[in-house]
Amino acid sequence: MTTASSTLRTAFEAIGRNLLRSALTSLGIIIGVAAVIVMMAIGGGARASINSQVSSLGTNLVTVSAGSATIGGIRMGPGAVTTLTDDDAAAIATDVAGVSAVSPGLGTRTQVVSAGGNWQAQVQGVGADLAALRTWPVQSGTFIDAEQVTRAMKVAVLGTVVRDQLFGPGTDAVGQTIRINNQPFTVIGVLSRKGQTPMGQDQDDTVMVPYTAAQKRLLGVTHLSNLTVGLDGTRSASAVSNDMAALLRQRHRLQAHDADDFIIRSPEEMAAVLTSTTATMSWLLSGVAAISLIVGGVGIMNIMLVSVTERTREIGLRRAIGARRADVLAQFLIEAMALSLLGGATGVVAGVGASYALTALLNWSTVVSTASVLMSFGFAALVGVVFGFVPARRAARLNPREALHYE
Repeated sequence: MTTASSTLRTAFEAIGRNLLRSALTSLGIIIGVAAVIVMMAIGGGARASINSQVSSLGTNLVTVSAGSATIGGIRMGPGAVTTLTDDDAAAIATDVAGVSAVSPGLGTRTQVVSAGGNWQAQVQGVGADLAALRTWPVQSGTFIDAEQVTRAMKVAVLGTVVRDQLFGPGTDAVGQTIRINNQPFTVIGVLSRKGQTPMGQDQDDTVMVPYTAAQKRLLGVTHLSNLTVGLDGTRSASAVSNDMAALLRQRHRLQAHDADDFIIRSPEEMAAVLTSTTATMSWLLSGVAAISLIVGGVGIMNIMLVSVTERTREIGLRRAIGARRADVLAQFLIEAMALSLLGGATGVVAGVGASYALTALLNWSTVVSTASVLMSFGFAALVGVVFGFVPARRAARLNPREALHYE
């Protein structure tokens, strides 16, 4: 009677006798596991980067933008409608439950000039609450306050990119004067560095002025381009958005058959779309990488079949001295699983190492998850069982007498 320990020992002795062949057999599993981990790490890193960038836009925010319109048969893009006003902002702040603050906004891209340089930047007219809503503190100086908005004062807060271009990197620009559309504005603050949005726009390439100053001094308009609405967390963003839509339709006197002349969006919606796309690509790439695991399994099956043929007389001898079919089946299954698990473990180390190397050398964002490691390792074990069963069953079903006389 063959014991479990002797079956294990025999299986590992067989692997040890052909180390090079065993290593090459496991190579497909190693590559497959490593590839799956790296692909999922890249996908996880992309999702984490998107979430981080969306968080930089501010949490619990909803944005109302001017909609599109058809003028003279020509369909204009978003922002063409001029029905969004200060009164709409005030109505949303007072009449919609769940709203903590509203910052009116409008903007243009134009040349900004200082005594020592010039730069074309995004000039944003904003309300006094925008910095708090977007969690965007100033690096130096102060942000625009309510009095400056009310009086349409010519003051400006610079993003770090504009500060660097106009006054030099790290320069204290507070108190300096810049000219926007030939209008002098005093710099009262410099914003902390924010980075890019998920769509690739540099948030630091901006100049913020009171929206009233942008209306009166720069653009000569009375309407707004957008409203940044902060939520207090007592209601869901979708519920607040629905109430805002109903209020704006009423205020803009839209009939039931009229389309909205505004667009309501939240950063979470953008994040959901981007992360969904990234997740799909991540799973697609991981699926392609998993094919190499199957190829590795086929390699294990082929080598095990060759091993059965080479060791036919050994199998016959084991059966002759008392080994059961189950013992022979277990021995070859253990050999196949051992090759898969050793390859899986090596692949895990290689995949984790490659993920960190991508981050260190290429500055790619990667996140190695426990789930991806366990999934790929478990799949490697499954490959060993599935592709090792056919050779193991063939070995177990050999006739002892014929096996002993096999040449």
